[in-house]
Amino acid sequence: MKKTSSEAILKEKLETFNWNDVDEYPSFSFCDSLIEKQAVKSCFENYITKNILNFLENEKLVVTRDVNDTIALNFQISDTGEIVLSDFDVDSVTAQEIPEIKSLIQKSIGALPKIYPATKQGQQVKTKFELPLVIHVE
Repeated sequence: MKKTSSEAILKEKLETFNWNDVDEYPSFSFCDSLIEKQAVKSCFENYITKNILNFLENEKLVVTRDVNDTIALNFQISDTGEIVLSDFDVDSVTAQEIPEIKSLIQKSIGALPKIYPATKQGQQVKTKFELPLVIHVE
């Protein structure tokens, strides 16, 4: 009978561990009643998108020419549930017509309810994700 060291077991486990997948996606409390993993993810992403768009609508943005842009927002959520907008690319027309777009998106994110972080094997983990945001202002 061969004895296996704890280091060997850990090494084998780490080699088979899928670091790009989580057991549970980040969530809001009202998404927790959903059972399917993909449904929780959709609930979470849809709420963030709706929250940002509603915030921008309430700002009554005034533009000199139409803005029709899709912004790819890159987020990080810490293992404690803190969300940070890490990066996004904005079209030059959008940046010119709505120069405060980044700060407005930051404010809308600050107004989000408590986020429950993703988990992997029972441990809270940090995650990154990207959301497309369609900006349409006439």
